[in-house]
Amino acid sequence: MSQQTVRYQRSFGGMVGAMVVLVVLVLAYVGVQALSEQPATTVQTVDYERVVPAAREAAHFELVAPPQLPAGWRATTVTFDRPPEAHWHLGVLTDQGRYVGLEQADDPVRAMVSEHVDEEARRGSPVDVGGASWSTYTDSGGDLALVRRVGRTTTLVVGHHVPRSDLVSYTAGLR
Repeated sequence: MSQQTVRYQRSFGGMVGAMVVLVVLVLAYVGVQALSEQPATTVQTVDYERVVPAAREAAHFELVAPPQLPAGWRATTVTFDRPPEAHWHLGVLTDQGRYVGLEQADDPVRAMVSEHVDEEARRGSPVDVGGASWSTYTDSGGDLALVRRVGRTTTLVVGHHVPRSDLVSYTAGLR
């Protein structure tokens, strides 16, 4: 008795057909995943005004904050680290969803700029804010920072793709 082995016929056309089916299935899966409802991540608004009085009391520098935010702006982060490494931070989003950060500490200007703007930030022309001269720093990513050192305290206001006039106006309103 002779047994004949039945072999599956392999062809280039069959292989291409299988690959096409596989690619269509993968693309369909990716398309369904992309269309499925993704939970929206929302940035919470914080009440920074409640933190300011206690932070001012504990700080060994003249802590500044906006008495109120411009229309449409909202605070999203607020922190205060007590002395001896006192650091004040207030993060806000503009009415256009752009980030503005206020930082205060006893750190040198260069250290604050490196940390909150960029290690490679370039110093620009000073700007007058409410009669006081503030240094400016920019980076290649669209950050603009206004920086002022009074005594041992550095105040830095940085905006990401925020118009200079908005940043100057916000900084002028700090009390």
